[in-house]
This record gives sequence, structure tokens and C-alpha cells, in this order.
Amino acid sequence: MAATRLIALHVNKGKSIAGCLSERLDYAENPLKTEQGELISSYECDPRTAAQEFLLSKREYEQKTGSEYKGNIIAYQIRQSFKPGEITPEEANKLGYETAMRFTKGKHAFIVSTHTDKAHIHNHIIFNSTTLDSTRKFKNFFLSGMALQRLSDIVCFEHGYSIIERKPYAERQKRTVYPKRHTIRSELQAELDGLSRRKPKDLEDLLRMLEQEGYEIKRGKDVAVKGRAQKRFIRLDSLQEGYSPEALQERIAGANARTTAPARPKPEMDLLIDIQTKALGKGAGYARWAKKYNLKQTAKTLLFLQEHNIHSYEELEQRTKEATERADELLASIRSADARIKEIDALKKHIFAYSKTSEIYKQYRSLPQEKRQAFYEAHRSDIALHEAAKEAFEALPGKKIPKIRELNKERQQLVLQRQKQYADYRTMRREKSEWIKAEHNAIQILKEDESLSTQIEKTK
Repeated sequence: MAATRLIALHVNKGKSIAGCLSERLDYAENPLKTEQGELISSYECDPRTAAQEFLLSKREYEQKTGSEYKGNIIAYQIRQSFKPGEITPEEANKLGYETAMRFTKGKHAFIVSTHTDKAHIHNHIIFNSTTLDSTRKFKNFFLSGMALQRLSDIVCFEHGYSIIERKPYAERQKRTVYPKRHTIRSELQAELDGLSRRKPKDLEDLLRMLEQEGYEIKRGKDVAVKGRAQKRFIRLDSLQEGYSPEALQERIAGANARTTAPARPKPEMDLLIDIQTKALGKGAGYARWAKKYNLKQTAKTLLFLQEHNIHSYEELEQRTKEATERADELLASIRSADARIKEIDALKKHIFAYSKTSEIYKQYRSLPQEKRQAFYEAHRSDIALHEAAKEAFEALPGKKIPKIRELNKERQQLVLQRQKQYADYRTMRREKSEWIKAEHNAIQILKEDESLSTQIEKTK
């Protein structure tokens, strides 16, 4: 589940476009929030020089169109927040990249920074307001925020994540009860509730679990607890009713005495259910439904094996392995092509920037040391672009700068290759999924056959 918001980034009063871009991008790329930069991805730009590249595209816009860059919108930001505990940071970054690519239709450079400093993982997606060819600007169309949310829901649904359910306005309920203000005491109570659900043996076991979570415990006549952010100890019997040592001990004893039925899982509608494991404690009705469901899926599985001329589990296992390897190889090749295309685009921009800023950089280097600072402040963005281009050229094999014509030809070939491979990959991904399901179902069928054979042997 992901909530989204589209925000236009404006030029702040008294600041330059370059300064504002750098400020917004620096916040998004904060290494303390992005696992030291591991959770940053980009399209058609280098995160380290994105501000200068965005600025360069705006200057090219003025040159190509002959019109001054009007308005004070310099970029757009998409905030995409995910439901806590539902997604990993790496997967969130991939979903953010796909959302940005589909929303901008690949016509705008962008970065995707995934922040993990909050309870909910969220993306900061910043895309340039100017298109890659520097001939147009992004039009913030009517109800664009709603279109973005709809697209984000589609991406989440395609990857198996939940989506926000919308209700008609007439069915929505107005909030009348508001959540209580968050306090250290309420946080401690929530921690005790969570640890109690893990079924500790007794109160002492619960206190040990609390210590493992970083709390300091003062034992004695009155049990007191102090967390990392607390200055003083809090006695358990000073919390709300039900959190005194005696009440917690009764709660633990009661939870250990009764067996609670596990929550009903949401089964995959194309996989067999392990009835012996999953129907435990759920009643005869669930078991009957599961048997009927498994009969239908068994028939589909056997038909699939018959169509593919599979006569043993070893053959099925080998075919599943081959389908998985083919799909993974195609995906690896697509990602390799994507990476090379990004390198080519970044290199092209560096070549253009190097050519346009070479005269200014020569003037800068020819000045005496005492005059350089003033010149640098007046031409900061041009000098930064030139130095970034030089650094990129130093990393090339043999430090030889390729020709733009050669880069364009290589890029065109890679794009055509990627398009063909991605069409093949979609087919292979479906095949891989079918083979994995068939293998899973075959294991369940063999397990049930083995169990039935064991029961027959016991009756003899």
C-alpha cells in the first residue's frame, strides 16, 4: 500500500535556481536516510551532479526554443510512502523507479531516494521539469495528483502489494474519535503488549525480552523501566490498569493456558494448500473447503504436466530450474543494457557540458589565485559541470573520449535489444511462475500420497 503526493518545487525568494536544486537534492540524497547512498537510483542523470545537469537542461531549453525559462518551478517531487512492515527498502526503491518512469514516460531525468529513517519506508522522487531533449516542460495537468496515485496503485498491485481502498464520498465516515497523544508511557505500554503476544514463560522472561529491546530494568519491590529516550524510571504499577507486575503475570499465564486459533491466511488461489498444517484449529468447514479447492488445483496441475509431457518429479524439477535460469539471464541482460544506456547518456551530457564550459574554465585556470574565488562564485555552475566532466573522462578506459555519433549508434542498438528482450522476459516470467506453481503443487501431491500410503500400511 502506498500513498503518493505530487509537489511542485519552486525557487525560493533570494536564492538561485542552482542553490535551490542542490538544497532539495541534498535532502533527498542524505546518506543518513538512504543507508549511505545505497538506496538511491537515477534515470538519465548522475545523482552526484543532478543539480548541475538539471540546470544545464534549462539553459538548453532557452537556446533551443528561443524563449526565456518562465515561471519559478524548477522540478517536481513525488513522495511515495509505504505501509509499515509491508515492503523492503530495496523493493520500495524499485517500485519508486517504475512509478517515476511510467509517470514521466521516460521523458524527464529523475532520482529516486528511499528513506528508512521513519517507521514507514518512503521515496523522495525528484524529476526535472524540463524534458530530456530540452524542448518542453512538464505540464502539471488537472488532477495530476489523482492520476499519480492511480498509477502507484497499479504498480503496487502488479508487484503483489496491497492498495488503498477508496470509498464513495457518501460512505465515508467522519472522524469523531482522535488518536491519543503519543507519550513515552504509551510507547512502553505498546512494547509490553507486543512482547506479551510473543508468549513469554513468565514475568521474568518478559523483563528479559524488554532488556533485549534496549530498556533498563530496576527489579525489586516495585519493578521500574527506563528506555533510551527517558530520563527517569517508570514504575509498571504507575501505568494504566493491566500493566502492573501482577496483571502482566496473569496475562502471561492466561495466554499460555489457552491455544488461540491463528489468523486465517490469505491463500494463493493457484497453489495447493497444506491442509494438515494450515487447517489446524480452524474447524471442519475450512478443511472441507481446502480439500475441494485442492482437487481443482490438482486437476489443473496434472493437466499442465500432461501438456508438457512430464512423467517424473525429476523432469519437473529440471524444467523449473531451466525456466528460472532463462528468465534470470534475460533480466540480468536487460539490467546490463539499462546500466550501459545510463552510462552513455551521462557521458553524452558530460561531453556537451565540457565543450560548452571549456572557455570559462580556461579563463578560471589562467587567473591568479587571489582573483579565482570571485570568478568561481560568478561561474560556479559552469565550473562544476566542467570539473564533473573531467572526472568522468578520467574514469574511461585509456581516458579516450568517444565520439557522440558512436555513442548514439551504440545507444540505439541497446534500446532495440532491450525492447526485444523485455518482451521475451515478460513471456518467460509467466512461464517461470507456472513452472514454480506446478513444482509446489507436485510436492504437496506427493506428500499427500506418502501420508496415505503410511496410513494403509498401519491398518494392515
